[in-house]
Formats: sequence, structure tokens, C-alpha cells
Amino acid sequence: MMKDKKLYLKPNVVIEPLIDRWYAWTHLISPAPAAMNILKRHMEIMNSYLAAPEFHADAVLNPKLRGGPFMDLKGGRLEEVEGLLKNIHERYPDLIAFAKAIKELDEMLLQEAKGFGLEETYRKVPELLKGYVELHYDRHNNPGFRFFESLLYKSPFYKKEMQSIALWITRNDERPFCLSTPRLDEADVLHLNIPFDHTGIDELAKMKKAPQSLDYIRALLGIADTDMPLFETFFTEEAPAPYNRYTGKKIRMRYFGHACILIETDTVNILIDPLVSYYGYYSSLDHFSDLDLPEVIDFVLITHNHQDHILFETLLPLRHRIKNIIVPASSTGKLEDPDLKLMFNTIGFNNVIGLKEMESIQISDTVITGLPFTGEHSDLNILTKACYLVEVSGFKLMFLADSRIIEPALYKHIRRETGDVDVMFLGMECDGAPLSWLYGPLLTRPVTREQDFSRRLAGSDCGKGVSLIEIFEPKEVYVYAMGQEPWVEFISSIKYDANSNPIVQANKLLDYCKEKEIIAELLYGEKELLYNRKTPAFY
Repeated sequence: MMKDKKLYLKPNVVIEPLIDRWYAWTHLISPAPAAMNILKRHMEIMNSYLAAPEFHADAVLNPKLRGGPFMDLKGGRLEEVEGLLKNIHERYPDLIAFAKAIKELDEMLLQEAKGFGLEETYRKVPELLKGYVELHYDRHNNPGFRFFESLLYKSPFYKKEMQSIALWITRNDERPFCLSTPRLDEADVLHLNIPFDHTGIDELAKMKKAPQSLDYIRALLGIADTDMPLFETFFTEEAPAPYNRYTGKKIRMRYFGHACILIETDTVNILIDPLVSYYGYYSSLDHFSDLDLPEVIDFVLITHNHQDHILFETLLPLRHRIKNIIVPASSTGKLEDPDLKLMFNTIGFNNVIGLKEMESIQISDTVITGLPFTGEHSDLNILTKACYLVEVSGFKLMFLADSRIIEPALYKHIRRETGDVDVMFLGMECDGAPLSWLYGPLLTRPVTREQDFSRRLAGSDCGKGVSLIEIFEPKEVYVYAMGQEPWVEFISSIKYDANSNPIVQANKLLDYCKEKEIIAELLYGEKELLYNRKTPAFY
């Protein structure tokens, strides 16, 4: 290629964020849960793999064990896994010590804090944690602690140097499950040792739409001469198809898969839980890609802090296009409930708004309201979660994500404020993984199998969905966030068939809607709908 030519980034180049070669998700960025996941997830998986690689190779082929703690490396590459494990011991012993200190603090409080004043107990806080934690009791006299999370990001325990980017061209949607298998060296993968707030990520992502010289982006990213032959394969002279901005007077809804939905009007656009696939390779399933996103995204809405709803692989390349990110407002300092606003700010997003329950933001004729979100968090007291009501000129769309409707009375109270809604989106992954699948590394002590399986990461079933429909009386109902699309499987580990309970429950809900003459559909792949505004716009 001519170095002075203006080139585009190919549409199927993946900008994959990694932390110590593991797929980056929120619990690997906030320092305390990151340390716990490294100690109790990554290191345990790697030690298990090195002890019994054949067992792991067999386990990943078993559908019943899909999403389990098994490395998908076909029983090989032991030296590389051993090297990755050795790297943690040699370069990050303080992180291991930090995680062990958290466990020690948990145990100390259980033994020492018996309902009396805690001032003397501070002397027994492990040395590594002193000044980073506040001790407390709940109203039942159970001891606990919270982190001063903003200080942890300024501490030696926030390891920015562990962050990197892997560049590669995807030709299908097949990948190992991201929480169990690290990204090792491959001939067609280029690893860049740059942090997530590096401006080169934005400049590279811009090249999907605006061409730039190879010399410019090479210098910015620090590409070595030896890596140039591979780096050059990521670019093309072919311009992408232009994005056709919606200019009509209706409301356009586009479904991008899983829980990702784009709402567009002639004045504003809103992208919910961004998880966007790629173009540039054959797919049996029609789908939108980032080529179908607006040049400027007015609002990104994040519903909750799970890896299938906050995908940095999608968000980092879109960072330069996003005007505002709305996250659930929360700053608990809890190990299991990191502050999303603080996290996004730390990795280079400077436009983050924390929205409280029943709080609203208005732009032009559009109002975004945060709503309570119950369930799907294994009964942990996690506050960083929100459903959303998007109202455009009186037309109301409600996004309930993975909510499990435990107490219908809550939604009756909400309806008194919101009134009926026109369109409802509800996740119905109603079985859900057990508590330990996601939160196991953060628990003080292991729970019993019976306790674990009784506390699920579960959304609503048909009965709970019907209760919502009866409360809000929507004219249309869409089941979404089911993790069925092939490009979501490496994150969710879900693979349903017609007999899977979530699909059975979803179909029962659709049958109920049909009886009530309510338009309803289980979304899959892509979908586009147009809606009329209810009242004249006032802009």
C-alpha cells in the first residue's frame, strides 16, 4: 500500500480490549473486583487447566458445561498458559496480596465485629487496605465495609499497564467463552500495549468512516516495523456505505441484537446497551452493524453492570461519536457494585451522567426517565441498575432489560407516575446462571450448592411478564435480551433450542399477547419499526 494514501479501517476489524490478556469487562477494571477476579477466577482456571488440560478440552464440548470455568485451548498451549500465570506472580504480587487482604478483612470482621463500636477494629484492618476502607454495620448488626473507590483508582492497585488492545479481522461469530479463555498470541492478531484511554483508539475507530494515512495512525499507535505487514491488512481503500440519517417525522426503532436498540427521530438518537456486530464477512443472519449507527450518538443508555450489557469492544470504538452516556447513579463502594460513572471516566469517557430512579433528562421533544430495576442480581444488594422510559412527543417506550418482576406492586406505583406505555421491551432469560457464575470470586465464603442454584441471574418468566402487561397495558410487546444471536454467544454462553425453558416461556407470553390482540414478537437478529408521535413536537 502507498503510505501516503488515505485508507479506511475494514468493517470487520475487531478492536478487542484486554486486561492481562483476558477479555475486559467491568469487574476487571474497578481495582477491588479486578484483584478478586484475577485471584479467584483467572488464576484458578489457569491452575486447573495446567493440572488437567484434557478435562478442559472435553468440558468445552459438553453443551451442559457451556459457560463454565474451562479454557477452550483444545488441551494444548500449556507453556503459554504457564507463562501467563507466571507473569501474574512476578509482575503483580501486590494485586494478589490485595485480594488476599480483602478476604482477610472479611474474615476478621466476621470474627471481631460483634455489634460494638468499630473504632478500635480499624487497627486490625490489613495494612494494604488501611485508608481505603470504611467499616460499618447494617441495621441487623452485621459488619461490613465499603471502599473509597475513587482513591483505589489513584492507588498502585489500579494497573493501567495491564490494559491492552488486540486487533484482528473477524470472519465469523465463533469465539471461546470470554470469561474462561485468555487471548494468547496468534499469527493474525496484533497486540497493542496501550491503555483504554489512549487517543489512538479513537483515531483508529474514526478510520471506519473517515480515511487517514497509514503513517499517521502507525505513529500514533506505535506500530513496530515487524508488525507492519499484519497492520496493513486491517485497512482498505474501499469506502464504506454512507449512513443514511433518519430525517422522517416518525420514531424509528432498530434492533441490533440482544439488548441493543437504537431509537431515532429527526432531532435525537438514543442507543441502549450497545452490543454491535460486524460487517465484512458472511453471516446466515441479517443484522445491523456499526455502519448503521449515527455519526453522532446523542445518548447511550446503560441498564446494568453485566458483561452482556456493557461491552467495551463496542463502546471504545464508539467513544468519539458519543455525546452522553447515561448510567444508573450509584456510588456504594461495595466490592460487588462498582461505580460505573467513575469507571467510564477513568477509561476516557468524559461525558457520563448518573441518573437516579424516577429522575428524568429532556432534550427537544424527548424525555428519558430512569426506572427501578429488580431481580437478575442473585439477591445481592446491587444498586447500579436501571430500566428506562423513553418518551417522544407523548409516545412511550419502556426498556426493562433483564428485570425479574418480584413484586408487581412496585410497577403499579411506577405506572401511577408514567401512565400506560405504548411499547414494552422485556428480557425473559428466566432460568439464569447461579450466583457463583458471575459473583463467585467476590464472595466471602462459598455458598452451598442449594443456595447457589436458588439465587439466579434470572429475568422474567411468562407469569411475571403478564403481570407487567396487565399493569402498563402496552399496545406492543417485544421479548429481547435473550443472548440468542451468534455474535453474543461468546459473552453470554447461551445457546437455546425450541424446548429451552426461556423460549417456552417467551412463546407462552406471545400467545397471551395474541389472545389479547397485542402485537408481540421475540426479537432475533435485526428489526426495524416506525412509530407515530402522539402529540405535535414542540421544537
